Amino acid sequence: MDFSGRSVIVTGASRGIGAAIATELGRRGANVVCAARASAANPLRLPGTVDETAQAVNEAGGVGLAVPCDLTSDDDIERLITVTTERFGRLDMLVNNAAVSFGGDLDIPMKRFDVLMRINVRAPLLATRLARPHLADAPGGGRILNVGSVTATGYFPTMLTYGMSKAALEHLTVTTAAALAPESIAVNCYRIDVQVATEGYLANAPEADHAAWADAATAADGAVWMLTQPTDWTGRVVPMLALADHVPSIARLDKDPFTPTHPWTLDAAQRRPEAP
Repeated sequence: MDFSGRSVIVTGASRGIGAAIATELGRRGANVVCAARASAANPLRLPGTVDETAQAVNEAGGVGLAVPCDLTSDDDIERLITVTTERFGRLDMLVNNAAVSFGGDLDIPMKRFDVLMRINVRAPLLATRLARPHLADAPGGGRILNVGSVTATGYFPTMLTYGMSKAALEHLTVTTAAALAPESIAVNCYRIDVQVATEGYLANAPEADHAAWADAATAADGAVWMLTQPTDWTGRVVPMLALADHVPSIARLDKDPFTPTHPWTLDAAQRRPEAP
């Protein structure tokens, strides 16, 4: 696919996989709207801002536009869509990459639960709804890519709410794919199933051995490959490592999917100790 002249929104684009996706799309000539809270005027604790990513897009050969956006705000999400269409006259693709994670299982403070679900689930839903009419008008069809996580599929200690949100994102993917197929809008989910050395992940696991982790650029290669597929390739939840046959950088990882360190099944929980 030729990305030249196509306009793409990437949320969570101040750092990590989002910044890498934006930069790679810029290298392919796209107009990339980089959205996140962190900006030059409002830097956060972790490194990276939307301004820096937009500059990287420009240097890669595309057109970058930095749009500070608080995804807990419906008004900010609406403004993001409006600014994009006013600046570029079109919206071809939406990448719902932004996510936050707070530790905790049943003990997670409900305020944190609400913030996480608002950013990880409500924001992609609202962005999809607002982007829909513009994506339906995109030449060659529109595309939505939701960035998911293997935490949606099983038990990971302290990741209850994050895993719930990613499971919801997968359901959002397959449901909206069915609803939007008649409008030639493809909706897919890219499930990250290996450790990726993003700034956030490194900060959350400073004691881990990061040597074998994938880099964000490799993860971005898989995301961009999915965006190149025709619009009848839709409703799919695709693990990153499943793209090894299509994406050389992923094939070079030669890795097994990430699995929980504490596997749990209902069958194991129901076993009873044998009588003496």
